[in-house]
Amino acid sequence: MNTLVSYHLDNGIATVQINNGKVNALSPDVWQQLEAALDRAEADKAVLIITGQPGILSGGYDLKVMMSGPQNALDLVAMGSSFTRRMLAHPYPVIVACTGHAIAKGAFLLLAADYRIAVDGDFKIGLNEVQIGMTMHDAGIVLARGRLTPAAFQRAVINAEMFTPQQAREAGFVDLVTTPETLQETVLAVATQLTQLNMAAHARTKLKVRADTLAALDDAIDNDRKYGLN
Repeated sequence: MNTLVSYHLDNGIATVQINNGKVNALSPDVWQQLEAALDRAEADKAVLIITGQPGILSGGYDLKVMMSGPQNALDLVAMGSSFTRRMLAHPYPVIVACTGHAIAKGAFLLLAADYRIAVDGDFKIGLNEVQIGMTMHDAGIVLARGRLTPAAFQRAVINAEMFTPQQAREAGFVDLVTTPETLQETVLAVATQLTQLNMAAHARTKLKVRADTLAALDDAIDNDRKYGLN
């Protein structure tokens, strides 16, 4: 299996980088390697940073897999939904460093993180499912509703509106926008600050705060598996 997800641990901070072609497509192999990286970060008791390549966090699910048949598409979406559900409940802080565009499932990675930092520039962040003819899946609706402002939720999910990084911050996709030159420094500063948390308290509080969302997400993932994506 090709290495599509790298893992680097330093001073209690694990950096996981997705590197799968020019759009960082989220394929079954990528999800398997991301799951393994999350296992490793949990074993290392590390603050986790998930990031992409310069100019792109991810363009979303691998379209070759999505177009190869309804069951393959359903299985791929289920893998992605399970991973973002796991991010929401991860016992250690999760940061997503958005290095550029974040489209569809790439944007959902932002919505599942504890802290989101994006680079400013001519980049788009948003959910394009309706634009490309896909009815938004139940798990996606639950995740977006929990993190976006009410107005942005309607515009992003129903209208497939794309946001600039600054607009994405106002909408709730990201928490902080910085320059490409200072992204690494900024992410490291936030991660270092988060290493000072009491991790047991962090984990317990996270589960209490997100209990309703996690329960709704479990039901939504089951519904998507039972009834498909349309």
